[in-house]
Amino acid sequence: MDITKTLLEFSAVNGVSGRESAAVDYAAALLRPHGDTRVTTLGSLVCTARPGPPGAPHLLLDAHLDEIGMIVTFIEEKGFLRVAPCGGIDRRLLLASTVTVHAAGRDMPGVICSVPPHLAGDADKKNKKVEEIHIDIGLDAEKAKEAVKPGDLVTINAHSRVLLNGLVSGKALDDRAGCVALCRALELLEGAELGCGLTVLLSSMEETGGGGAKTAAYEIAPTHAIAVDVGFGHTPDAPKEKCGELRKGPMIGFAPILSRAVSQELRALATARSIPWQPDVMGGSTGTNSDHIAVARGGVATGLLSIPQKYMHTPIETVAPEDVENTAQLLCAYAKKLGGIG
Repeated sequence: MDITKTLLEFSAVNGVSGRESAAVDYAAALLRPHGDTRVTTLGSLVCTARPGPPGAPHLLLDAHLDEIGMIVTFIEEKGFLRVAPCGGIDRRLLLASTVTVHAAGRDMPGVICSVPPHLAGDADKKNKKVEEIHIDIGLDAEKAKEAVKPGDLVTINAHSRVLLNGLVSGKALDDRAGCVALCRALELLEGAELGCGLTVLLSSMEETGGGGAKTAAYEIAPTHAIAVDVGFGHTPDAPKEKCGELRKGPMIGFAPILSRAVSQELRALATARSIPWQPDVMGGSTGTNSDHIAVARGGVATGLLSIPQKYMHTPIETVAPEDVENTAQLLCAYAKKLGGIG
């Protein structure tokens, strides 16, 4: 797998939370060579890579493939669209952004309205709530209502690119980077005779509550799980104590909701195999799918790996391909250890 190429391609695919079908189609082509692949009722993608012998441990690897966006709620008398957020969209980015409205059978360009600074009052200078903005698609009310319906989705336009230092920047790398790491781990495990079951879950709706991972983990009923998401990558304007650093490996989670045994095993394997890693310590829940997977059925021994990422929840999310590769290497090492061959 060419990780950089795959990150660029996957980033460019649209898949707002709850409407991930295009992302599922792209990911399914990556997963099918590695096992039986299916889509759940809530739109998650499941690949059974190893069914596993009866009574053996079963490892679930999860990353979410949905992205943040907006949903049309109303069409104004002049044809302007009103929207609500799907996920934790950063409203500081919205004014004057270009967007795409995903209507039935047609994608339409639009722009988010902005009051000229010459006319702006005090209220206009504040960050507007998503529900307060307007989107202009260039149509009057009658034509706008024919073309767009409440419930249609909206994405901010972005262009995936490779920066001069090899970092990859684009939208939806939260958590397409994690999805790529899981696909790469399956490549590394190809031909390995694991003594455990192995299922990969690319889950839906993480950004809007985690419904995809909750339901799929209940159905799959793993004994062990590792969720892969992104973590805060340090920039000069961010608190260093809350961040990891790009190119220094995956961030291994330590938190009350996580299995300490799994976290310690990940740390030991990374150290033994000279895989760079960083600690990621949280005092309660993690805000990731690991929180939902850990409490599925009677409980799942769950770990968390986070890929350091700059500019989270923006159209310029940025990751290092080598961190994705090292995350995959650590997942492979854990799967082999659990399967009795590591």
